[in-house]
Amino acid sequence: MKRTTLSLIAAGAALAAVTSVAAVAAPEEGPAATGKAAQQPVERTSLLCPAPSSSELAETTYTAYTPKTEVSSDSGTAALVPAARSLAGKDDKKDDEKDDKGDKSDKSGKKGEEEKPFLAVKKQGAPVTAEENGSGAPALIGLAEGSLAPGWSAQQTTHFTAGAGRGLHGAACSAPDTDFWFPGASTAEDRSDYLHLTNPDDAAAVVDIELYGKDGALDSEVGEGIQVPPRSSVPVLLSTLTGKPQTNLTVHVTARSGRVAAAVQALDQKVGGDWLTPSAEPSASVVLPGIPKDATAVRLVAFAPGSADADLKVSLAGPNGSLSPAGNETLHLKSGMTTAVDLADVTRGEPGSLVLTPTGDSGETPVVAAVRVIRGKGADQESAFIPAARPVGDRATVTGNGAKGTYLSLTAPGKAAKVRVTASAGTGGGTAATKTYSVGAGRTLAADVPLPDSLKGTYALTVETVSGGPVHASRTLTLSGAAADGISMFTVQNLTDDRGTVTVPAARPEMGVLLD
Repeated sequence: MKRTTLSLIAAGAALAAVTSVAAVAAPEEGPAATGKAAQQPVERTSLLCPAPSSSELAETTYTAYTPKTEVSSDSGTAALVPAARSLAGKDDKKDDEKDDKGDKSDKSGKKGEEEKPFLAVKKQGAPVTAEENGSGAPALIGLAEGSLAPGWSAQQTTHFTAGAGRGLHGAACSAPDTDFWFPGASTAEDRSDYLHLTNPDDAAAVVDIELYGKDGALDSEVGEGIQVPPRSSVPVLLSTLTGKPQTNLTVHVTARSGRVAAAVQALDQKVGGDWLTPSAEPSASVVLPGIPKDATAVRLVAFAPGSADADLKVSLAGPNGSLSPAGNETLHLKSGMTTAVDLADVTRGEPGSLVLTPTGDSGETPVVAAVRVIRGKGADQESAFIPAARPVGDRATVTGNGAKGTYLSLTAPGKAAKVRVTASAGTGGGTAATKTYSVGAGRTLAADVPLPDSLKGTYALTVETVSGGPVHASRTLTLSGAAADGISMFTVQNLTDDRGTVTVPAARPEMGVLLD
């Protein structure tokens, strides 16, 4: 038999063997079997929490939770560990020092062996909590894998009763990204706004910060090339980036290398403070959900980042339908210039959500927006921020809810919708409870939050879209009485799709690649 014939026989046998393995390995179900893309649970999720406060009076509660899914809850990990603290752009010198035992610490928070997690979720459906008082409460870097990754959520809630920004500060821990917009920031004399940048990775990130006032971009070379060391958190005082105070600012943060989480903590000498989280990505229409019914002042701040101006219709979606605020029915945004409008007590005793849409004769110009909300009067005023929110999507979760003082707002800006809300068991025990709500088109529903049976501790709320159009949601926490020193403290967090699933494209074995 010729050598060529033997080679062909050998090649055919090898091809047959490979083809057999591929056929056996191909899944019987899923994208490969159906030829269609499918939604599959994510296998890894990152969350970052900024350092909560520099006040020695601060009391901070951290909570974390993974909702129950069809994924087995017997495996997986989800933990938050402290990030290194750094001054703006410089490594913390303590990272290079040795501790009392002579063990050198690296910037990942490790000392020889893995550091014990600050807060860890052990199983689906069971929220966990931890507390830290004073200015030493850390920024946190978190990673969830396996069955604890889909829908993993975390929250930090801080309160203190004296000093600039006194009040209730809440922030949902967020995933790292490379681009952020913050309309509603300020460098006014009464404000101290800090931009917190947290880097989860083992390589440094480089970040640029741009500021836009009422007259356009502010000249500042200081905001270029800010270094965020590996696995560290850096606070940047916005007033150090520009010489002239600006009452209303839009802040644009971009990572030229690496990725970060970003949030602005606004500290006001007169009206308290809270976290300003990023606006939803620029869009022609935006929704700002969950303005409390007892708001005494509402300021809308909006910005058109593109090259075109934007003309917007301003609507307030309330319990009984939508209406336009008298005197502020429309809003004109000049490209690259921050516009602010004081809407006073626009809700007039009813909860509502602001909806901005293009006017009939304008184009689809993308915008970003946020509102600052004030409750109370005189020395008892307290403030919070509501940025434009993404829709709830398939599922969204928010943690750290208490038996009292928790309010849920649901808005359907277009078509009517039906949503399912699940209250988890408590951190100390209890049984989950579920309730379904119908939200009318163009309306905001102040939902009667279901409480877990025999609740002990705090719980998580999970909102799922059952049918109908997009739903936007926010959760308000309030604190009053002796713990709040007589001030009606509050904080608002948007609920957005937890991205617990990912689209997996269809794939089939292709034998042609073996013949190339």
